[in-house]
Amino acid sequence: MVWSKLKQILESFLCPALVGRVEYRSTSYRYLPDKAGHCYIAVDNKNVLNMSDITTLIRWYQTEQEIRNDPHIQIPINNEEMEAVRTDTKGMVPEERLKVIARSRKISELAKVILSAQLALSKSDFTVVANTFLSTSIEESLESNDILLNILALVDRRVGKKRILNMTENMKLKHPVVQYFYDLRLSTL
Repeated sequence: MVWSKLKQILESFLCPALVGRVEYRSTSYRYLPDKAGHCYIAVDNKNVLNMSDITTLIRWYQTEQEIRNDPHIQIPINNEEMEAVRTDTKGMVPEERLKVIARSRKISELAKVILSAQLALSKSDFTVVANTFLSTSIEESLESNDILLNILALVDRRVGKKRILNMTENMKLKHPVVQYFYDLRLSTL
């Protein structure tokens, strides 16, 4: 699909409060076939997400330590995770340490997921993901591990106020850029 048509379709799905605030932009180099184009998502005329560059306004995590030390990331721990640690350690660990160990394990998993998602995002072709978004359901896009699919679904008008408010707990485990767009959408409610 031609970029102008794709952009028009994507922007027609924006929720009314974000029309004019969120834009999809693309640059390409017609006479330089070996040079790839760049795709951006802009909010209030600022390039928030640049698909081919890590110098965006959203903080990109590079190490597990950064995730561990970031006070904004909240890692909810449930009873099953605590029980898994208890069985792995054969009950030899004091009760107050179980939560610390479970949180540490979950942070390690989250770091791996975030880093792999960032690598996939920097290599991804925006048009391929956008076409996937247009051909799948909103539920699949929201539950996907793909950062870009999550963003496109969050700013979509088909996602209502009740669903947005019910996703608060799930958003804590998403990539910071997805959390940014979630907060942006919350601010329009």
